[in-house]
This record gives sequence, structure tokens and C-alpha cells, in this order.
Amino acid sequence: MKVFRSVDEVPEGFGPSAVTIGKFDGVHSGHRAVIGRLREVAADRGLTAAVVTFDRNPLELIAPAKCPASLVSNDQKLDLLAGTGIDATLMVAFDRALAELEPEEFVRRILVDRLHAAVVLVGSDFRFGHRGAGDLALLRELGGDYGFGVELIDDVRPEHGRRVSSTWIRELLADGDVAHAAELLGHVPAVRGVVVHGAARGRELGFPTANLSPESEGLIPADGVYAGWLTDGEETYPAAISVGNNPTFEGVPHKQVEAYVLDRELDLYGHRVQVSFVQRIRGMVAYQGVEPLIAQISDDVERARSILSAEPA
Repeated sequence: MKVFRSVDEVPEGFGPSAVTIGKFDGVHSGHRAVIGRLREVAADRGLTAAVVTFDRNPLELIAPAKCPASLVSNDQKLDLLAGTGIDATLMVAFDRALAELEPEEFVRRILVDRLHAAVVLVGSDFRFGHRGAGDLALLRELGGDYGFGVELIDDVRPEHGRRVSSTWIRELLADGDVAHAAELLGHVPAVRGVVVHGAARGRELGFPTANLSPESEGLIPADGVYAGWLTDGEETYPAAISVGNNPTFEGVPHKQVEAYVLDRELDLYGHRVQVSFVQRIRGMVAYQGVEPLIAQISDDVERARSILSAEPA
């Protein structure tokens, strides 16, 4: 997949293309439905399949107090988009200049002059241009003026009519329901970060953990213990994962992610790893003393082993 990080990076002669536009936070199953149709249209018509997305949630600029946490970082998003098989992604900086573009100017500068769009695919809630003034009807009108078609993609509604959305997935992660979140995402939720030195309590207890830096990428689920995977480069290992402030001990940073790789000890300090959450085992509990804690961790490890034995890495 080609990646362009500004409109100016798109080369002359790009396209003609089939394009979809959106935040694509999490690249969830609703996004994947749009992208799947995008690829079909591109293949049928001999077009380049391209996604236009933004380097931040527009609310971060327009209404910071209302801006939710992102499900994934930009690098995670690009990796997930690459995995869908599209040809190119244009990640536009959502700055004041872009926010103030009138709808027609947005269409002309990006879709027409740069991407040479032949067809644009969008969801029902698509808005574009200054203050979201552009909607589906205006996009179709502009398509008639500039020579591109517009196709509406139906929402994905797997349960009780609720539309798959990043908001719903955030709610599930806040509850620790990573298994349900994975169903809506179409992939296992994950965070990335550099392994740093911790207090070495896990090692003292017989369960050495890889501690992620607080500056990790991706939305961390609710405090608790999870079965999941740790990926270091090309290698993926089964792991029991702790998220939280470890209430048995004082002075542990909030939302610390620690992964105990099952059955082997690895030197991962300084490595950039990915920790993926398959299923929640339990919430966080404060134990009176070390022995009950060791017994509980041993049980957590066995439950993680059982869960992961039935799950592909």
C-alpha cells in the first residue's frame, strides 16, 4: 500500500481512482464493509482503490472537550488499512486550513485535482467541508459537476439494529469486553509500546513481565487480567496480561500494561512490541499478602493457557 502524508505527496497522474473518506478509527467491520465494496468497484472498473483519512479526529481541533480517545494510533491505522488490500492511503493533516475548506473546495482540491476520483464511496453519516456543511446530497451534486459517481454503503448492524461504530467499541473496551470488541473490529484489539524496566515485582513472584511504556499506542481496555498475545517482530507468544494499577502494591502507575509470556523468559527491554487482548479473565483485586496473589496469578496463567489453546495467534 502506498502512503501519502499530505495532498502534495500524491503524484501527478495518480488514478483514476475509487475513493472513500473517513476517520477509520479502529478500521472496524463497518469500515471494512466500505473498503470491501471499494475494492470490488476498483477491480471491476480498473481503478486505484484509495482511502482518504485524517491524522487526528477532527473534534481534536474543532471541539477538544468532546473528542474521544482514539482506538488506534496513526501507525496502527495505516497497518490495519494496508491489511485490507487497498492500493493507497492519503492521510491528511486535519489542521485549521483543512477545517475551513468549503465543501466544493475540499472535493475539487483532493478528490478531483489530486486523486482523479471516478467514484466516491461513503457511509450514511458522511459529512465534509467547513462545519460539516457537505452531505451526501451535495456530494452527488458535485459528482455530477466534476464527473465522478457516488455510491452509498449501508451501515453494518450486527445486533439489535445498532450500527457498528468506534463509540460502541470504546464502550466495550471500557467494560473490558475485548472479545465482543474484536467481533466488531474484525481484529483483536491491541496496544503497542516500548518495553521498559518496572519494579521487577513480577520477577520476584516468579512471573517476569514485559512492562509497556506509558506512552503506548492504542486504547487500553479496562483494568483487569486478560489472555492474549505478545508480538515481538515476527514472533508471537501466548501471554497473560495485566492492566491497571496493581492494587496489591503502592506506587504502580495507573493503566500499566504488563504481559507475562507463558512458558519462556525473554529479554525484551527496549523492544517495541504489540500486546493483543483476546479475552478478559477477571477484574483487578487487592490481595492481603503475597501468597494469595501468587496463587491467583498461577490460576490466571492456566486460564490464559486454556483460552489461547483454542485461539489462532
